[in-house]
Amino acid sequence: MSFIPFLSFEKMHQSIKSEIHSAFDKVYDSYWYILGKNVEEFEKNYAQYSNVNYCVGVGNGLDAIIIALKTLNIGKGDSVIVPSNTYIATWLAVSYVGAEIIPVEPNPKTYNIDPTKIESAIQSNTKAIIPVHLYGQICEMDKIMAIAQKYNLFVIEDNAQAQGTYFKGKISGSWGHINATSFYPGKNLGALGDAGAITTNDEHLAQKAKTIRNYGSQKKYYNEVKGINSRLDELQAAFLKVKLKYLDEWNKERNQIAQWYYDYLNEIDEIILPTIHPDATSNYHLFVIRTLKRNELQEYLHQHQIGTLIHYPVPPHLQEAYKELGYKKGSFPIAEEIADTCLSLPMYPGISKENVEYIAQTIKNFFK
Repeated sequence: MSFIPFLSFEKMHQSIKSEIHSAFDKVYDSYWYILGKNVEEFEKNYAQYSNVNYCVGVGNGLDAIIIALKTLNIGKGDSVIVPSNTYIATWLAVSYVGAEIIPVEPNPKTYNIDPTKIESAIQSNTKAIIPVHLYGQICEMDKIMAIAQKYNLFVIEDNAQAQGTYFKGKISGSWGHINATSFYPGKNLGALGDAGAITTNDEHLAQKAKTIRNYGSQKKYYNEVKGINSRLDELQAAFLKVKLKYLDEWNKERNQIAQWYYDYLNEIDEIILPTIHPDATSNYHLFVIRTLKRNELQEYLHQHQIGTLIHYPVPPHLQEAYKELGYKKGSFPIAEEIADTCLSLPMYPGISKENVEYIAQTIKNFFK
């Protein structure tokens, strides 16, 4: 058996290679590389895909969250509710605007922020909730939006891992007041470099986000606010226009791969398989299993030519970067348990049923 990587772009990118090359040639020959027609067209297409009125292309996913927060005037003196179980970018965005981080534990089954724990975390200075659709499954957005409405809070969806998923029939990136996504190459809709976007139904917020991303300027050399330089470039927008056409097809394939994993692994008592909320869909950005023997299993799989990753081995509250917050081991035990036991198996369009079967059999052999 040849090595099975954790992630491979080969099938996806080979199938669209001619379209990507054509997109590159058109951008190259246009002599217009920043905020041109490709960005405008992709913003229109992604807004339509996300069932919202507006999309604003930005430089990356972290900037998307930062700009969303700035657009809502959230900063020093405010607090923002974030998941305790997330990639650190969610926390960093709140830090960069000067607001206070209020972590909330996840539902131990879905790994997404637990709506039943949000209300008790709200403080007098809380301005927003950032639900992160982790591993590809959208959060319980109806409950989160109801809480936000009750307490007059903003909601910013972090949709980086769940493009094209639904909760009660409504697509991710369309629930919150202003939402952020990443097109990092490894995402289900990935650019060929860094890229990100903001989605919203609010014209005022969209226009303000566009101003902030471009030095705080709508008209060249006239700056209305203190903005930043974070613009989706023409080349990445052109690539994303091509790939967006195939996103649903690729997500469907990921769901089939996930079903193979469920079929082959469902009788192993020592592992916990992903649980999808009955009202939610997942694009299976990741297929994350959990086991108390995570490190040993990962090493065993590596020895048998199977690549895996851990998303994420250290939760944000235990990172050196956030030591000033004073959190210790045990501060957020659910997030810590997930971090200690989770293992992401190979998941990408193009992985064969035979490879998934081999991975599953190797896992079974380990536990035997």
